[in-house]
Amino acid sequence: MSASTRFPNNSIVALPKAEIHIHIEGCFDLTDLERLASQVNEPLLRPRDRLFQFDGLSDFLQFLDWTCGLVRTQSQLAEAGYSLCQRLSKSGVRYCDAIVNPTHWRLWRDRIPELIEGLHQGFVAAEQDALPPVGLCISLLRTQSGTEALDLVDLLLKLNHPRVVALSIDGNEAKAGRTGPRFAQAFRKAAEGGLRRTVHAGESSGPEGVRDALEFLHADRIDHGVRAIEDPELVKILAEKGIPLGICPTSNLTLGLYPKLAQHPLEQLRRAGVPVSINTDDPAPLGLALHSEYEKCASAFNWSVSELQSVAKTSIEASFADADTKKRLLQELADWDEGFESGDR
Repeated sequence: MSASTRFPNNSIVALPKAEIHIHIEGCFDLTDLERLASQVNEPLLRPRDRLFQFDGLSDFLQFLDWTCGLVRTQSQLAEAGYSLCQRLSKSGVRYCDAIVNPTHWRLWRDRIPELIEGLHQGFVAAEQDALPPVGLCISLLRTQSGTEALDLVDLLLKLNHPRVVALSIDGNEAKAGRTGPRFAQAFRKAAEGGLRRTVHAGESSGPEGVRDALEFLHADRIDHGVRAIEDPELVKILAEKGIPLGICPTSNLTLGLYPKLAQHPLEQLRRAGVPVSINTDDPAPLGLALHSEYEKCASAFNWSVSELQSVAKTSIEASFADADTKKRLLQELADWDEGFESGDR
């Protein structure tokens, strides 16, 4: 029995899971961007049939700057937050850690409390409509200074907004160079203040980026991390310490890290004991849905029911949801496979 037969679309949607590596900046569909551009009387960045075509990571990051520059009001921020929750719900996501990087939001980068509050209002409305809850991971850009990083942490700790669950770093590793030592003090202060830590590493950098995230930033979770596979000793460390990787398979293929899914190291990492989860990264421009990503991986790696469940379990356990939410979702996950034959496990 093939994976696609064993796991029909509706069963994957019903699978209790969390999405823990998704950027709000990458959740604006073409219709969203056309509407926002029209509202502010600004032309699209390029023709609509080529709007989501990118010449590498730097071009993509510049596109995100343009996208977020279209958002001018708090009501538009709230709409973006609500829309994210709708997207998550369609894939059966039960909880989400969403990354937002203020440096992309031209009108909000110096008004971070208002940025957070606007998104929060959208999340509140979504939760009232029984859509999945979201925690915010506020992200530094790799090209920022250590002082800017400390300023952001000070602001977040002073604000103490209940929606903010973590400090993050994203951006082009290859372009920015080594950043672990530069941000070490800020991440230490964030930890002391009760914020969790998640770090983009091991995507455009090699395994040394993952090592820096562990040694200097004491990351609770690594976003991507796939190039750790190039360093067997590092793989052992990740497995022994139980450091989860928020992996985005199609995103990695799109950027050319691997030629096809069958050659992606997700399954090698999982079999080596590294906790791995499946995520979408920037789903709108990449045309992705989380349940489809699960289907692709289950088929490519011939997962059993229990293996699929294990990946979903990691997504929940590696999330920054509160203990009660995790307990409830893990129980729902344990009950999910009642309709499957024991031979499929």
